[in-house]
Amino acid sequence: MAKKAKPTTYVVSDGDLVLHLTKDEGKWYCVTAPFHEGMVTQARSIEEAFEMARDAIEGLREARDKYEKALRVTLAG
Repeated sequence: MAKKAKPTTYVVSDGDLVLHLTKDEGKWYCVTAPFHEGMVTQARSIEEAFEMARDAIEGLREARDKYEKALRVTLAG
């Protein structure tokens, strides 16, 4: 049985956002952001990775805000 090659991982930044890109066996990168816990997305290029990451981070913020608001209402109620 042949060993699987270790995925290639890159660390990239545009000056505002740091991303980890892990190349899969096809044409996709798995994208994570070390300073934004829970952010995971995919992209086909570095440019798209930043676009998708910003969108995912905004979605996480909105979801966390909604959760915190619901929690405050529950605890106050």
